[in-house]
Amino acid sequence: MKVLAELNQIRQNKTQSIKSTNQQETKMSQKKILITGAAGFLGSHLCDRFIKEGYYVIAMDNLITGDLMNIAHLRSNPNFEFIHHDVTKYIDIDGSLDSILHFASPASPIDYLKIPIQTLKVGALGTHNCLGLAKAKGARILVASTSEVYGDPLVHPQTEEYCGNVNPVGPRAVYDEAKRYMESITMAYHTFHHVETRIIRIFNTYGPRMRLNDGRALPAFIGQALRGEDMTVFGDGSQTRSFCYVDDLVEGIYRLLLSDHAHPVNIGNPNEISLKDFAEEVLKLTGSTVKIVYKELPVDDPKQRQPDITKAKTILGWESKVERAEGLQKTYDYFKGLPPTERTKLPKKFISK
Repeated sequence: MKVLAELNQIRQNKTQSIKSTNQQETKMSQKKILITGAAGFLGSHLCDRFIKEGYYVIAMDNLITGDLMNIAHLRSNPNFEFIHHDVTKYIDIDGSLDSILHFASPASPIDYLKIPIQTLKVGALGTHNCLGLAKAKGARILVASTSEVYGDPLVHPQTEEYCGNVNPVGPRAVYDEAKRYMESITMAYHTFHHVETRIIRIFNTYGPRMRLNDGRALPAFIGQALRGEDMTVFGDGSQTRSFCYVDDLVEGIYRLLLSDHAHPVNIGNPNEISLKDFAEEVLKLTGSTVKIVYKELPVDDPKQRQPDITKAKTILGWESKVERAEGLQKTYDYFKGLPPTERTKLPKKFISK
């Protein structure tokens, strides 16, 4: 009996050893990705997607505009870790790293007009640090550029070859030029250091986890409707935007990262709508009886924004799938489910340095 017990113990120990070895091998073979700006609107959705795809996700954010609430549901996930860090400072990650998604940046005028220096620094120093990390780790990096690189475009729709109509010293320039510099240094690292780089130009995107008070059209309209305030449209409302639902954007990002294309790719919904018509759609959706009021158009506000997504279709096999009515309903349901205090929360106060 004693011999049998010893044999069973040996067999059990061997089984546990094999199980532990298999777990270690799985961990070693698991792809690891760093996502900067991970507590933001887009970054948090990217964390969800890459965990779903089997990656180990390292989320990084300094929380200047991000919110831990966006990633709270992931904190206990064994394939997720959060690092509170400012990417304009040196980035140190232990072990191997397969991919980097650089999405850290204020993205709303209400933010970057208050913190212009930080906005420029995250586009310049932050991108430089991420590229240096990619070079050191042999990782592939995708950087989040924007349709703002086209400025107030004179060509419609905008192709990736269009160089834009920009004002480098206007109030919006801190964001636009930070992203243009980001693209330049990314291509330089690709050309001279042979880093595997990808550049996405993101057009207007919406969905759950946007901030109601971030100043962009959709959350502003819904927030005003929920609070019973008149809905503000700037200018005469004839300026157009094309709105892409966040799930579609995330799919495009995922496909671009895994592609072999190093040059910029537009990702957005080419279906344009005027801001006046968009405000009326939101009014109808919310059932609100507030009025639409018109205010002076901000300086350098683009009159028209529409992506040419030919490259996305041909190279990535991507195009937006979610209809605006469906996406708006999902977004409205999210905002409506927020605590009442979120509806009246004022925009963050910043110290620019």
